[in-house]
Formats: sequence, structure tokens, C-alpha cells
Amino acid sequence: MKKEFLDLGKQPITNSFLNEGEFDNEFLFNLKAVFDDETKLVSLKEFVSPEMMFNNVYAHRASESYTMRESFKKLAKKLQKEFFPTGANVLEIGSNDGVFIRHFNPDTTVAVEPCSNLAELTNDMGYKTYPEFWDTNLAKKLKENHSYFDLIYSANTISHIEDLDEVFKAVKLSLSDNGIFIMEDPSLYHVMENVSYDIFYDEHVHVFSVTALNNVLRKNGLEIFRVDNLSVHGGSNRIYIKLSDNKYQEVEQSVSENLEKENVFGINDFNTYLSFSNKVEKSKNDLISILKDFKSQGKKIVSYGATYKSATIFNYCGIGTDLLDYVTDTTENKQGKYTPGMHIPIVSPEKGFDETVDVAYLGAWNFKKEICQKESEFLKRGGKFVTHVPNVHIVEIENG
Repeated sequence: MKKEFLDLGKQPITNSFLNEGEFDNEFLFNLKAVFDDETKLVSLKEFVSPEMMFNNVYAHRASESYTMRESFKKLAKKLQKEFFPTGANVLEIGSNDGVFIRHFNPDTTVAVEPCSNLAELTNDMGYKTYPEFWDTNLAKKLKENHSYFDLIYSANTISHIEDLDEVFKAVKLSLSDNGIFIMEDPSLYHVMENVSYDIFYDEHVHVFSVTALNNVLRKNGLEIFRVDNLSVHGGSNRIYIKLSDNKYQEVEQSVSENLEKENVFGINDFNTYLSFSNKVEKSKNDLISILKDFKSQGKKIVSYGATYKSATIFNYCGIGTDLLDYVTDTTENKQGKYTPGMHIPIVSPEKGFDETVDVAYLGAWNFKKEICQKESEFLKRGGKFVTHVPNVHIVEIENG
């Protein structure tokens, strides 16, 4: 039985950055989250068509973040050293702009990327890329064309796919006998702990706990053997998975430790989610209050980063041009457009993040440290960053 616990109101497609004149026909949907009593899985109640979200104008480029470039590079080297010192057949599901697979041999590496504009990038890099959605039909095609895979990797993609049974059946079809499947996605535990409710948006069909993944994987012939807790994206889990009958990889203590941690926190208890919903409402009210207070003082307020997460915040809280002058973002194909839903103009940091700015909401709060280092002069001259995680507050320079 699925129980609703969170209602974030009408929300847009988060990667749909609009031109002036495109506002009237914008697609909106009801963003609500539910908890499955049986599997303990947290998902959206209403799903958006994948074709509407992942298409030939997809804006996000993982390589544009130094933090992400270094994180993927470090991981690729770690996996090669620990598991595949002599090489491996590699498959990445959701390869984006090639930030991870660029560290592997293109002759033995295959990518799946449904956004055709991104698939073109990795194809041009020399990696055979299938511009399709991941399912058992594609898995069978890859098996015929490339054989089995020793490493299947997917970062921030599996949480985007509605039918998890289909996803994991396709993985099982594709793994070599001793192969490993590694997936990284935001951690529900950290979302609940940090009240980072902006993790809920159209693309995030599910927000995973280790508990829920353990339940769903097991019924599909797969088993978790290691869990790494990461700080990236405000708290993520890197889940290492093997075939259930693979005796080569032993199940490590990190699995039971994470299951126990989540159980103690209340991941299995619906009352935990009701409490979270109340915290979300308080966070909304506190954010509106602090921004209105700065506005009443005549401060110029902008948002730093036209992120997908900030779209949830702006639309749920009703934050528009009455409070924010504009949003700055380094992504060129967002500049000159407007944010989804609230239609706030987006400009380059060179044009917009200047000495006239007094306050900046951290749309990319999960890169707080990187941003504070980059914008140290803004902080030194008295500029203030505001975030809502883990509660609404002003980021102090000494904490940056």
C-alpha cells in the first residue's frame, strides 16, 4: 500500500528553461511523494513521461562542475585498481557528457544515454553510445552486439526510471558471472535528515534508501555487497551490487550497518515521513520570511545556480521576481532564458554576480564549499549566501 506524505504543489519540468513568450503553454504536474508499505520505497505519486524530461535539448552537463569531474575521475581509478586491473567490459547507463567513461578504454566501453544531444558528445569521443532508454529490450541488443559486462555503472539515473523491476532485470541480463553493478543516487536518509526536500522533482521518480533497494534488488536476483556513503549532491549512496549466486564478492559489513542506521532513524516507519512533511512546511515559511526581510531592507537578492533543485524550491515557496532579481548560472544554454514555473530571468555570473548583489540564495547548495571558495570576495565584502539546508540560515564566511 502506498501512502502519501508530501505535497509540493504544481511543479514544472525542471530542465525546461523557457524563452520569453513560452510561458502560457508550460506543462505542470502535481508533485506528491508516497511511501510503499511493502518495499519501503519512496516515489513520486504522479510520473512525468520520460520523453518530456530526457530529450535532445537536455541542459545538464556533469563535466561543468570541478567537484563532479574530480569525483568521477577518482572513482574510475579506484574501480580499475580494485576490481579490474587487467581491464573490463564497461557499460554506463546515463552517461551524460562522458564525465565518467572518459577514463575507460573506448574499445571496451559502451554508453546508454537517451538524451540525443548528449549521446552525440560521447559518440564523438569514440564511445559507442545508444540514445535509448534502459530496459530489457536494449539489454538484449547490447548482449548480441557486445557480450556481457564486467562493470555496469550508473550515477543519478536509476532513480529517474519508474519501473525498477524492468531496470534490474535488464542489469541481470547484462552482467558477467562475476560482474558488478554500481549505482549512485541521492540518499533518502540524508534527505530526511537535512530536510533537503528539493531532491523531489520530476526526474527523481524515486529517492532511495538502502532498505528499499535491498528489498527490490533481492526479488530480481541481485544483492548488495557494499555501500559507500558519499557527501556528493548533499548526501548520496554508492551501492555495489552482484548477482545473487555470485560467491566471489562477499557481502561487507557496510550493508548491515546502513540497514541498521536507517532502521534506527525510522526509514521503515511512516510517522517519520509525516514528521518530515511538517519540517518541510516550516522550511518554506522560514525561507520566505528571511528573503522578505532582506527585501524590506532594500537588499538586492539573486539566486546562485539555475538548478533543478531550485525549481522545486521556487515553485513550492512561490518565490519569483518579487523577491529575486534574477538567477545566475554558468551554463550557456540556460543564459538568456527563464526558470521553469516561476519564470525568473537567467544571466551569466559575469553579467549578474557583481558588486550590486547583496544576498544570494544558494540554488546549488550541495556545492556550497566550492561556491564559497570561488566567491570569497563576495563574502569578504559583506555579501550573504542563504541556504535552506539543513535549516534556513545565512552561510557564515568561516563555515564556507
